[in-house]
Amino acid sequence: MHILDSSLLKKSWRPRGLDGFSSLKIQQENDVSSLVADCLVGRGINCQSVSTFLNPKVRDFLQDPSHLKDMDRAVDRTLEALEKKEKIVVFGDYDVDGATSSALLKRFFQEISIDISVYIPDRLTEGYGPNITAMQNLSRQGAGLVITVDCGTSAHAALEEAERLGLDVIVLDHHAGEAKRPPVTALVNPNRVDEESPYTYLAGVGVTFLFLIALHRRLRGCSFFQKKKLPDLLSFLDLVALGTVCDVVPLKELNRALVFQGLRVLTQRDKLGLRTLMDHCGLQEKPAAYHLGFILGPRINAGGRVGKASLGVDLLTTDNPCRAREICEKLEAFNQERQFLEAQALEEAHQKVSALGVLPSVLIVGESGWHPGVIGIVAGRLKDHYFRPTFVLAYDEKGIGKGSGRSVPGIDLGQLVQKAKHLGLVEAGGGHPMAAGITIQKEKVPAFTNFLVTEISTLGPPKMPELSYDSILTINAVDVDLIESLDKMGPFGQGNPSPKVILKEVKALKATVVGQHHVRCYLSSPLGGSLEAIAFRAFETPLGEALLKGQGRMMHVYGGLKNNEWNGGIRPQLILEDAVFVEEAGSFLLSRTPSDILCEKSSAS
Repeated sequence: MHILDSSLLKKSWRPRGLDGFSSLKIQQENDVSSLVADCLVGRGINCQSVSTFLNPKVRDFLQDPSHLKDMDRAVDRTLEALEKKEKIVVFGDYDVDGATSSALLKRFFQEISIDISVYIPDRLTEGYGPNITAMQNLSRQGAGLVITVDCGTSAHAALEEAERLGLDVIVLDHHAGEAKRPPVTALVNPNRVDEESPYTYLAGVGVTFLFLIALHRRLRGCSFFQKKKLPDLLSFLDLVALGTVCDVVPLKELNRALVFQGLRVLTQRDKLGLRTLMDHCGLQEKPAAYHLGFILGPRINAGGRVGKASLGVDLLTTDNPCRAREICEKLEAFNQERQFLEAQALEEAHQKVSALGVLPSVLIVGESGWHPGVIGIVAGRLKDHYFRPTFVLAYDEKGIGKGSGRSVPGIDLGQLVQKAKHLGLVEAGGGHPMAAGITIQKEKVPAFTNFLVTEISTLGPPKMPELSYDSILTINAVDVDLIESLDKMGPFGQGNPSPKVILKEVKALKATVVGQHHVRCYLSSPLGGSLEAIAFRAFETPLGEALLKGQGRMMHVYGGLKNNEWNGGIRPQLILEDAVFVEEAGSFLLSRTPSDILCEKSSAS
């Protein structure tokens, strides 16, 4: 196996699963390109599983939703509320997962002529999840049933208040549960501590979709709704796909099928709000997971981060064209504000990390001037840059910090936060293995930091950041058709990363700085051929310096391939992420095995 110990960016390169014989077998038996075959092998897909992976159907991965604890109880209580015409309120989180979950329920009930309300808390004044004041207000407004989506599992105080008020609550959530169960009518959560469901990887919108499947089934046999036309649940999969991708949950099994089919629904552009947003962003090409995560999602999220939290749900549920355009304009303005606040906080955060000197095993930085709506993004940027679990805190005038954390593989941040909460180190908190949120008093941050350092130390020394690659190619093997074949591997995201390749023995020519921080160049090979490449945010990094000042030295380069559409034409391009000079690569790529020879032959074919 070809392994590089250290690149220009001080990262190791490791094959995801290069096996020339298995790759060639998949290629020959399934009519896919050599590059796709390499990628399939790297993801553990064998010949028998190729068809299911490349064309995933929801029914292939769907279990009876009633296997989830409390699912039937949640359906029973909802039917009771419908029959008694009680006021139903959906309480959602302010992120994209919460917005799509809320919109999913709102649109479903709209189609059966039931009017329900949606309540999205304000990030700054109310914080995450159900709160006591909101429960009191909903009770005064006559709510009979509250359905929380993408939140609620750990909101004990608020849900105890709801119980005292006689307000029934159904929790549809996916965040890590605790031993203590909240006092609710039903807690549907594949990650509650006593649950045995395989769907631990679902986003909140995925759990909400399973609830609607169970409810839809019961409504079909309910005399109260026999004369009503029930919605086609598959038509809602564009919302499910959007929330799933933006919550960065693994795109495997049922999640993969939901997103794969959801993108097909999104292509039909039948929901006014999404269609208007796509037009506003200039998105005319066939939508992919990338567009959900980096084009549409950030704008829907912007209202919850720095503006009005309910705008995302409003956009996803409106049928008024003027209102849809108005919301899109507001979200665009909020997104630009978010970008400014993020850049400002990120620069200051880097300065704080630099002042630490030797990097600890976990980074915790905070400031009273940072906007709570951008700290999660800043934490992710710092995590990627320093390859450390990172918490970023925004303090209020009372010294209470709202914190957002992002982790690296092998460190379950959600579990660590739960432990810290039980020890009294944080006021509140929860999350996933890779992301978590906390509320903490400023004076407890040192103790919390020591706790995390101690816990992480038991996992062994930190590893060098790794980049996984799927195939080794020469430039003359890359063309438009080869890259188009990669579409069959989508959707890409957490759990199914976009394919990465190594282009061996190339020279970077005509390198220039484009934009403010990007470097564009052309790669050439002694074997012939050239390829355009761009390295985003590479200026003033070792990678950027090598491209700009390498003076034609031979390199191996790492990155992802895409077809760049420009002025009516299409040309292949490498999104260049790392490189190493050949003379500094040691024995990397020097040895040749039968597997290497097969890979090279099949790649060139």
